[in-house]
Amino acid sequence: MRRDIEINAEGTKLRGWLYLPDGAKGRVPAVVMAHGFSAVKEMYLDRFGEAFSRAGMAAVVYDNRNFGASDGEPRQEIDPWQQVRDYRHAITWASGRAEIDADRIGVWGSSYSGGHVLVVGAIDRRVKCVVSQVPLVSGSRNLKRLIRADMMASVRAQFDADREARFKGMAPAMMPVVAEDPMAPAALPTADSWQWFTETGRSRASTWRNEVTLRTVEMLGEYEPRDYVSRISPTPLLMVIADNDHLAVADEAFRAYNEALEPKHILVLKGGHFDAYVNDFERASGAARDWFVEHLMG
Repeated sequence: MRRDIEINAEGTKLRGWLYLPDGAKGRVPAVVMAHGFSAVKEMYLDRFGEAFSRAGMAAVVYDNRNFGASDGEPRQEIDPWQQVRDYRHAITWASGRAEIDADRIGVWGSSYSGGHVLVVGAIDRRVKCVVSQVPLVSGSRNLKRLIRADMMASVRAQFDADREARFKGMAPAMMPVVAEDPMAPAALPTADSWQWFTETGRSRASTWRNEVTLRTVEMLGEYEPRDYVSRISPTPLLMVIADNDHLAVADEAFRAYNEALEPKHILVLKGGHFDAYVNDFERASGAARDWFVEHLMG
């Protein structure tokens, strides 16, 4: 069963869905979940929410602030630390629901939000289980892999010019999330990013927009979830990593997993960053479901 919800995140409304298992009696465990970089909940989060609810858990799914159905300004801007705080607001909202057991709440995130749940799992002990799928674990290292070294000075100059313009009261500069030409300016300049976002946007998510503020990319470079990974323990951690991921690069995710303490488990998918949503959905969702069942329901 799915119903529309609104979460009051200290004055900003986050809109999404609450999945509840059919025929549930009493309070059930819950998984709090949001999407990655610029994506909206219609981009396959419904499939994950359904998988978790079929296993007897609630799923709290919402659009990140400034995106999709949620409120927030400036539109199309991603502040990773604000998104971390919103995960915690969503946990508070879920904890107050009569249908949900506040002592059995897990978090799930993917890509950018895969990094967020590493941070949330480390700093919020209300979280009893973490699943981090194809996570971004180091913004600075990731940008160095996505932006050519000879272009970095130009990008920094754009950040500085945008900051000066905003200081004068001008609107934030914008840039595409993806571009068909891999050499064109884009926040995610890979061919598989262009294909997945444009195809999924057309087929499933009419609210997705192919733009973010330039400041979004600057804040990405300042964000280091890997610094928190060793602090997640003793909360159980599952990391789902795609071995051919060149967007949230796989070797950085493997390095972060090795720094995590027990209890932890890893699932390696044979594919790229976006396969976890489609081609490898059954393996990715099944492993997450089983991890939550073991640690929230076991």
